[in-house]
Amino acid sequence: MKHILAVTRKEFLHILRDRSTLFLVLFTPTLLLLFFAYSLTVDIQHVEIAVLDYDRSAASRAFVQQITAGDDLDLYAQVTSFEELDRLLLEGKIKAALIIAPDFSESLMTLRGTPLQVLIDGTEPESGSFAVDHIARRAEAFVTETLGAQLEARGLSAASLEPLDIRVRAWFNPSLKPRNDLVPGLISMVLGMPALSVALAIAHEREHGTLEQLMATPIGRAELLIGKIIPYLLVGLFNVVLMPALAIALFHISLNGSFLLFFALSAVFLFAILSMGVLIGVFMRTQAAALALSFLLIFYPGFFLTGIFFPLASMPEVVRLEAMFLPGTPYATITRGIFLPAVGIDVLWPYVVMLLFQAVVFTAVAALFFRKKLA
Repeated sequence: MKHILAVTRKEFLHILRDRSTLFLVLFTPTLLLLFFAYSLTVDIQHVEIAVLDYDRSAASRAFVQQITAGDDLDLYAQVTSFEELDRLLLEGKIKAALIIAPDFSESLMTLRGTPLQVLIDGTEPESGSFAVDHIARRAEAFVTETLGAQLEARGLSAASLEPLDIRVRAWFNPSLKPRNDLVPGLISMVLGMPALSVALAIAHEREHGTLEQLMATPIGRAELLIGKIIPYLLVGLFNVVLMPALAIALFHISLNGSFLLFFALSAVFLFAILSMGVLIGVFMRTQAAALALSFLLIFYPGFFLTGIFFPLASMPEVVRLEAMFLPGTPYATITRGIFLPAVGIDVLWPYVVMLLFQAVVFTAVAALFFRKKLA
């Protein structure tokens, strides 16, 4: 027992002295619990929609008010033309659009049906399908409440009349095949894997003492870090060419937008994600710690918090805000936007600015703490 206690004390002191090990042992379970809890307990809320009301009657206004009551659907805008709906869907500001026919009120009161059309964004079918189901349920409840007395007098029910006439169209992914939006989104996750390599490379050089030798040369800190990023950036650009080719050949995914734009913006993403990997490598003393933290900050968030598998609308506002500081989140929007609706830089520029900001901040922080962590 004395020997066991001695070894135990030694390992406990090692954990306390090695900050990276202490962080991984102490905080990793909590962070993983938060990641999994927020992403896997999917409860879609606050789906942004727009309404084009051709009827503009008291009944149609009451219907819009009813379907947007609560936390499920948020009314982003009431537009006056179909072109405005088209623009909002193209820019990704809404996930569904409701079009109310000119004869909505008349058809409702004469029991001829409830003519509605719903457009959904096929690049995120989960949110669009949720909006359709929600509108259908609220529409049936609205008909029952509005025509309750009239139906009761005739001995009828809303269900027996089937008064709903909801026609759904999916834009950018008409077939709603999961792979059409999933594969472009996955590119944003797998393309970030070189960041793990650059983090491991820096940690490996620290373990073997070669990093101190480099720091003894006239090379500046930022120059050294950028020089380490460039080879991985060039290798990553090879995958930027290869992955769309595989997506088209094997999964029959259409690249509807510009490949040159996709290539250029992918280079910006690689710079951002590799800068994040460098930052991890600067703070981790061992390869094992760098690998664990890379998975924690790059792989897991890329899987759960970028909107690829689970809509960001299902997560709390704080988590959505944090997700926007991960390079994979804006890049997932970029890849889906170029592959499916074929949007251009006029729509994607805010996400490009976000990636550039992240790249500059990660590189600057890594350069700032580089020499201090070697001391």
